[in-house]
Amino acid sequence: MPAPRRAASARPLPHRGRTLPALAHRRWTLPATALAAAALLALTAACGSRLPESDFGTDDRSPAPTRATSEPLHVGIITSATSPVGGSAFTGPRDGAKAYFDRLNSRGGIDGRRVEVHLCDDGGSGVGNNECVRKLVDEQKVVALVATTAFDYAGAARVSSAGVPDIGGQPIGTAYDTYPHLYSIYGTSAPRNGTTGWDGKLYGGTEVYRYFKREHGARTAAVVSYNQSASAAYARLIERGLKAEGYDVVSEQVDFALPNFRAVAADLRQQGADLVFDAIDAHGNARLCRAMDEAGAKVTAKVTNVQNWTSAVTRDYKDAPSCRNALWATGHSRNYEDTSHPAVREFRDATADLETHSQWQLEGWAAARWFTDAAKSCANEGITRACVDAYVNRSDGYTAGGLLLPVSFTPSPEPPRTSRTCLSVARWQDGKGWVSQGDMNRTCFTVPQLAYEP
Repeated sequence: MPAPRRAASARPLPHRGRTLPALAHRRWTLPATALAAAALLALTAACGSRLPESDFGTDDRSPAPTRATSEPLHVGIITSATSPVGGSAFTGPRDGAKAYFDRLNSRGGIDGRRVEVHLCDDGGSGVGNNECVRKLVDEQKVVALVATTAFDYAGAARVSSAGVPDIGGQPIGTAYDTYPHLYSIYGTSAPRNGTTGWDGKLYGGTEVYRYFKREHGARTAAVVSYNQSASAAYARLIERGLKAEGYDVVSEQVDFALPNFRAVAADLRQQGADLVFDAIDAHGNARLCRAMDEAGAKVTAKVTNVQNWTSAVTRDYKDAPSCRNALWATGHSRNYEDTSHPAVREFRDATADLETHSQWQLEGWAAARWFTDAAKSCANEGITRACVDAYVNRSDGYTAGGLLLPVSFTPSPEPPRTSRTCLSVARWQDGKGWVSQGDMNRTCFTVPQLAYEP
């Protein structure tokens, strides 16, 4: 029986898996994707103007070199490698994708053609992102972008206008729910007609909160944020999802400049919180965990997300062994530690020389595999932007060999009210690393989808 599909556009409410964009993680675990609010929040808005929507309607797909040549296939990877939030914050998907292409080339490439990877660091700014797009799309004539991880995807409209498929990108902002030809690693059911989501609104599910309630009997959840607008707004989203699932919610806010995590930890202990969610940065999380250990505040789970699902936990939380072993992560891709699965084992073998491993690396690897599957399907007629784009756009249930939960881009004219959504869940244990908690294709819930404006 096929695994239940996620509601395409729905992101979990906070803590599902991505980076806190401008805090709009649309899978309402607030994609998904989450760097923790404050890392982004202390920054000024990235400079650079976005292209007007009028620039987004044309279709001038320049074909990549045609078949019957031995010329390499040109692929671009845009990464905010030197972003304001730190040098390694966004590099995981890039490293995973590059490792895949290196192995692919060592085995003969695609239809006898090497994949030539062009890396571009946009510096985390809109101006830099537009320059990367110009360089890769117009000068290098890449056939596709892969594993884009951009702090400010200002050039998204230009990529879409050129008909360049952007495959398996991390949805840090709203671009992947706005423009055609852009395909996030998680899929979406948004119309993608130039307007974000449905009339400017996105929808997220409560599956993460449902999981801890059903599987671990959690009833009280604390949400820790800074007294800063972006962090506070993200915290309110988390609280909204928790309340929808019937939790008693404890709100904890600290001063951004001089956070008193000891006071928070003492209150967490007094309140008897089962779960702790946060809208703070990685450094703040480490300090919070240390304070929790010092105060003897023990919880069922200190819940983090896919971006913090890394092997660096022992180092980052070295002063908080109790809290460290209460870390849980949720997402929509198979645990990078699950080497019993052949696709994960291949990823780990190819990245054995990396200093650390992470879930974002595995997702970058999956994005590169997705492009490769598309390009191979086009080999007979010619590997062009249009052919690769058509393959990815038809994706319905794509899993990258079991690395991803089924992905789809079938648009829905109406926003979802509920969805059947599955989760990948792992728990950190010293000596074992991230230990998978059940089968991600069977850890599924039918949950409400709550609207929010990114």
